[in-house]
Amino acid sequence: MRTATSGTVCYFLFRGADMAAGTLFTYPKNFRSYKALIAAKYSGADVKVDQSFKFGETNKSAGFLEKFPLGKVPAFSSKNGLNLFESNAIAHYVGNKQLQGKSADAEAEVRQWVDFGDNEILPAACTWVFPCLGITQFNKMETERAKDQVTKALTVLDKHLLTRTYLVGESITQADISVACDLILLYEQVMDPEFRKPFQNVNRWFTTLINQPEFQAVTGPINLATKMGQFDAKKYADLHGGQGDKKKEKAPKAQTPKKEESKKPKAKEPEDDDDDMPKQKEAKDPFLAFPKGTFDMDEWKRTYSNEDTEKVAIPYFWKNFDKENYSVWYCEYTEDLSDMVTFQVCNLVSGMFQRLEKLRKNAFGSVAIFGDSKNNSIGGVWFWRGHELAFKLSPDWQIDYESYKWTKLNPDDPKDKKTINEYWLWEGDFGGKKFNQGKIYK
Repeated sequence: MRTATSGTVCYFLFRGADMAAGTLFTYPKNFRSYKALIAAKYSGADVKVDQSFKFGETNKSAGFLEKFPLGKVPAFSSKNGLNLFESNAIAHYVGNKQLQGKSADAEAEVRQWVDFGDNEILPAACTWVFPCLGITQFNKMETERAKDQVTKALTVLDKHLLTRTYLVGESITQADISVACDLILLYEQVMDPEFRKPFQNVNRWFTTLINQPEFQAVTGPINLATKMGQFDAKKYADLHGGQGDKKKEKAPKAQTPKKEESKKPKAKEPEDDDDDMPKQKEAKDPFLAFPKGTFDMDEWKRTYSNEDTEKVAIPYFWKNFDKENYSVWYCEYTEDLSDMVTFQVCNLVSGMFQRLEKLRKNAFGSVAIFGDSKNNSIGGVWFWRGHELAFKLSPDWQIDYESYKWTKLNPDDPKDKKTINEYWLWEGDFGGKKFNQGKIYK
């Protein structure tokens, strides 16, 4: 392009869409490849997917490794002989100035959010989702950490998108494309309606993007999860040589060396000891000292999770609550939160929930975060079996509770009943406090 101004001739060189043309090597439904393919739809770059590519074969061939030494995909070969690996680099190359950022400031912001997706979302997403797909083994502690990290990242995104349609500027950029692609597995596999509920701005932004023609041409329809995915042991076994393991499991049945065991009493003793161990653990359950009562905690949790809170769940609670054998408690966090932003306050609550894992069977809680960053507060309503403060029943439950002030509520008192309803519903005046978001312990 050439322009002339006041006798001065200026030349501007842009890479045309034809110069960004080339071939992308990938396997089907690779969300990393989506970043480049969607970018190409917006820029008009002619990017073709190599239909003959076979993962595990093509990427291990000498010719492929000569161009892409790591053997990873996506990988890209341009028509002018440039070979690129890493999805973000490819997406940048096939994109245009609008996607990359029209100004130096915008370009830096785009880079910021692309890195945010790679560093703050993607590792946690893979840790949480891959066991559900049978790709990796399930580790409860790592999964809980991943959920907390996803919550933290979504909280940051949600706040940023409160007053924005897109992440950078007034139109779609590579920031939107890349971060949305990093979120696809989470939205499809594990983020059910209850988990998504606090992040309405992110949900609005994500659904807007995935319904754009340029997205749909690459990803096809994306269906949001209706229930949270769980570890699939069978799928994991099938993907990781499970058939061989099953044959090994059957072998001891054919041998059944019961006669030898009967001649060796000492061999039986460990088995008896093992059988006794669950009984000893059960005897230490603090709630065994309390009557079971008539309230069905599991049914309440199902009703609260799956039915309309105001029309079905709350009436169910008041109709069935067993005030003789269960108690309701109000809590307020008493430590200083003035140096924390909201997502850090949320992590405090999530951490407490994790450490109370063994309490879940006999308890339910709704905890709310009020106010804004640097000016947050925490309040909650809990109920559990028995009339004592449950945390005192076990040393395992005493890490966090002293940071809260606990007040027993009277379910027959209209004022206390109003408080309980507000926390179950996440709506009301909450004593003049501004509701930010909530978390359910169930």
